[in-house]
Amino acid sequence: MSNQVQTIPEFDPELNGDLPNPDQPVASKMQRLKDGLRANIEFMLRPQLTRFDQVYPERDEPEADQLLDRIGNALTGTIVRKLRARPKRVYAIVDQVAPFEAPLRELDAEGLRELARELTRKLRREGMKDELVAHAFALVRETSDRIHGMRHFNSQLIGGWVMLQGMIAEMETGEGKTLTATLPACTAALAGRPVHVITVNDYLVERDHVLMQPVYAALGISSAAVTSEMSHEERQLAYACDVVYCTNKTVVFDYLRDRIVLGTQSDSLHLKLEKVYGGDAAKSRIRRLLLRGLSFAIVDEADSVLADEAGTPLIISAEVSSPDEALFAGQAIDLAHQLVEGLHYRILRGERRIEMQEEGHQRVIDLSKSLGGVWSITLRREEMINQALTALLLFSRDEQYLVRDGKIQVIDEFTGRVMADRSWGQGLHQLIEVKEGLEVTARREPLARISYQRFFRRYQHLSGMSGTASEVAAELGSIYGLGVVKVPTNRPSLRMTHPDRVFATDEEKWACVLQRILHHHERGAPILVGTRSVVSSELLSQKLEERGIAHKVLNAKQDGEEADIVADAGHVGRITIATNMAGRGTDIKLREGAAELGGLHVILSERHEAGRIDRQIAGRCARQGDPGNVEAILSLEDALLVPYNNGLSALVLRRLVSRFSDKKEMLHAKWIRFAQKRTERSQSRIRKSLLKADKQMGDILSFSGRAE
Repeated sequence: MSNQVQTIPEFDPELNGDLPNPDQPVASKMQRLKDGLRANIEFMLRPQLTRFDQVYPERDEPEADQLLDRIGNALTGTIVRKLRARPKRVYAIVDQVAPFEAPLRELDAEGLRELARELTRKLRREGMKDELVAHAFALVRETSDRIHGMRHFNSQLIGGWVMLQGMIAEMETGEGKTLTATLPACTAALAGRPVHVITVNDYLVERDHVLMQPVYAALGISSAAVTSEMSHEERQLAYACDVVYCTNKTVVFDYLRDRIVLGTQSDSLHLKLEKVYGGDAAKSRIRRLLLRGLSFAIVDEADSVLADEAGTPLIISAEVSSPDEALFAGQAIDLAHQLVEGLHYRILRGERRIEMQEEGHQRVIDLSKSLGGVWSITLRREEMINQALTALLLFSRDEQYLVRDGKIQVIDEFTGRVMADRSWGQGLHQLIEVKEGLEVTARREPLARISYQRFFRRYQHLSGMSGTASEVAAELGSIYGLGVVKVPTNRPSLRMTHPDRVFATDEEKWACVLQRILHHHERGAPILVGTRSVVSSELLSQKLEERGIAHKVLNAKQDGEEADIVADAGHVGRITIATNMAGRGTDIKLREGAAELGGLHVILSERHEAGRIDRQIAGRCARQGDPGNVEAILSLEDALLVPYNNGLSALVLRRLVSRFSDKKEMLHAKWIRFAQKRTERSQSRIRKSLLKADKQMGDILSFSGRAE
């Protein structure tokens, strides 16, 4: 790792987010604001809400409370965005930077370094005043121009300022978010704040750090990249740098490892006393820590990390020896095969869970009587059967997981990438291993856990950037206190978006996709086809192979070839089939002659559960003023629609289609958008319930005197 400091700065308790009050000031202020709004709304609406609760007395949580929470969340997010994203403040940075630029051109490299040292003294003494921030931005802009020939656009100055104010900068794909991040990162680092630039995978971590490290080095700022394969000592050296590039998963797990080292003695006062008066053992404990604290975070692809990933709790666990684990899992799968859908259980695909019926409970009792042992424990028996049905019916090979080298590897459904060291809990992972006929690994018990929501609220300064944050702006505002500011593009977008085409069956859809690929391939345009799963990408690949058409496939099975495939995707005549791996962080540049053919042509073969993923894949074309086209070719048999095909809304759709047959395709497209919106709302509710459960768990553990 180049440009790393060789001595490790001591752990600073003041920067440690894991103190007695786990939520940082921003989050606590937001909670007070939301509580105040909720109280006022409740005062005005209580008579009506009381009557409403009386209609639904059987609910665990009164409907009135749920309604008040939803209103409070929405209003809080709106107020945050309005107060913190006023246009005059946002755009003023461009004019403030301009006066500093001409003098900088007269300085040589050493002169720029000396100016950086002077700004460091001023920023640490006076704080991040507007004038000093503008001067720092001008310095970073000039340094980047000299080293890379990349001079920050005015739109990037705006994006950098937005992040420095603790907000999310929504920048269109291709607007240069990697370069933009250097502005707040350098400014905060010069001000003495340890900076974490957080992105979604190791490939982007290494790529972004290698690209931007010379800029940091030229200003005397140390930087490093932390990846999953690094040793403990290498991580300590890396985290000691001023600017650290890492993934969200890496930094959270390293934080949890520090939590395990600290144990229950992690409050600020205790750590300060231990640092001054503690013996060698106490000082050694502090020296084993990885992080210097949680000070300043810039989250790339913020909607993915702070919203999509927020539904997954992060757990450090240890193997638990259980010789009967494989036998127990095998018995559960065998019993699950003997149950009948509709009679013994229901599949709630919209909620991705199994609901057992009374007949199912009794059937499991009858089937398991002869097995004895753990099967006689009611709670354990019902939990295992439910998980076995989940493994069989809701988790599919090459969609939620791969089988590679005799092991189950989890596929992240939002990024399309393999999460090699991730596993499912509560016995689900072992049940899927039995389902696939693999060796059963040992169950794991948690040692430390935290949700992404609770972790990121602990940063003293949280900010981020994304191309698609508007759809979850209210959620980001209510949970993290983050406003979302849409940054103008540097050049007008030339993207052409064609109307959706919807077919009754998958067979008709794939025939149309194939016909459109052949049509655009004949004229030489580069083509990117977005698919939702590994299975779909391989199905389309097989159809092209049967016709002898050369193409490349990018999915979780080809993750090692990602950089090469993406680099070639903009060539004339190139066909690339990709899952949503190609949707974030990748930059498909048009090669010679491609622009004259209309640029990259993107075909979406299925809508994702979050519309933001579709926007990300569409954003691979028409970047920075280039031409490009997007069309969606869909089917009524797509997985997104399965949970809604038998409901009341589906019945209404069929009647509308029969009455207005001439508008059938438009109605079907609206139906798919409706299903997508409902799925997004359902996922948002799940994430909020996870945060609520995480808070309750923290309260319980705090009361019991145990660490979270």
